[in-house]
Amino acid sequence: MLKVRLVPVLLLKDGRMIKTRQFGDYRDTGDPMTTVRVYDAQGADELLILDISASLEGREQWLDIISKSAAECFIPITVGGGIRSVQDARAAFAAGADRVSVSSAAVERPELVGELAEVFGEANIVVCVDVKLDEKGQRCVSSQSGRKIITRDPVKWAEEMAERGAGEILFHFVDRDGMMTGYDLDLLVEARKRLNIPIMACGGVGKLHDVVDGVKIGGVSAVAVGSLFHFTDQSPIKVHAYMQEKGVAVCKA
Repeated sequence: MLKVRLVPVLLLKDGRMIKTRQFGDYRDTGDPMTTVRVYDAQGADELLILDISASLEGREQWLDIISKSAAECFIPITVGGGIRSVQDARAAFAAGADRVSVSSAAVERPELVGELAEVFGEANIVVCVDVKLDEKGQRCVSSQSGRKIITRDPVKWAEEMAERGAGEILFHFVDRDGMMTGYDLDLLVEARKRLNIPIMACGGVGKLHDVVDGVKIGGVSAVAVGSLFHFTDQSPIKVHAYMQEKGVAVCKA
């Protein structure tokens, strides 16, 4: 049985860690390096570090945090935000990232995924599919931090990204981000039937059983968690223990 990864999410803006609700309503949640050390000590399986800085200074701070994180912790780091070229990805890898994630840049130029996979290997490329409901309540792909709706079915888009060289698909549920109402399990079930690469889910975890549902119902290979760790007394240690109690094979038993 494959073991499921528990992946804390660190969202950065101009060098600070923040948390959002539905990709807006920014709340400062502290110093990222303090949090990295805590997650490392508590046995997280991977870190997902996403940057939404618009300024050059913010990008430089992001690379510095990646470098410090890689030097101080012993778990894989996947990074995303503003990676629009092979050169951007190379800078992230040089700073210490183990994998890179692309989202809006893949929507704007899908061939980027193949270029990255050719240079760095498919296993090191994650494509993040930002799923958002349109005015009719239909699931669509979104870009630019959820501000732009693309009339593409998220699962079909994920299939195309897999064909182009993505090694893993990260479904990020915009409307559930920070709401703590659980993953979109129906979409995950459909995606698991149609994709033959690993799936990570992000956006919506509010209770321990949401993580287990993502695995047992949604069939994901990794569960990304933000608000549960920021705003409750839960920790990677507690979540791992709960997952194991419910029969989920975890990396850190």
